[in-house]
Amino acid sequence: MGEGVDPTQMCQRLVDKVAQSRQLLAITDPELLVLFEDWFEELEEEIVSLVKEYGPLGPTELGQKLGLSQRGATFLLSKLGREGKL
Repeated sequence: MGEGVDPTQMCQRLVDKVAQSRQLLAITDPELLVLFEDWFEELEEEIVSLVKEYGPLGPTELGQKLGLSQRGATFLLSKLGREGKL
């Protein structure tokens, strides 16, 4: 093997990539994708409703109200803002 190559790390990366591929394959199942899209749409509608009721919400406050991480709430607020829904 070449200098600096760790076969253990190479194998672990390969195993990680295979696992990730399997996860992505599961998500692409049409039935699961429809369920995810429905859930996501309901979540967006709930956020719009909360903003109408309480006014602008920060990611931390929104996350607390919906049980989302701050990162997830930030993503959703940004997405809805870009789409002109907020």
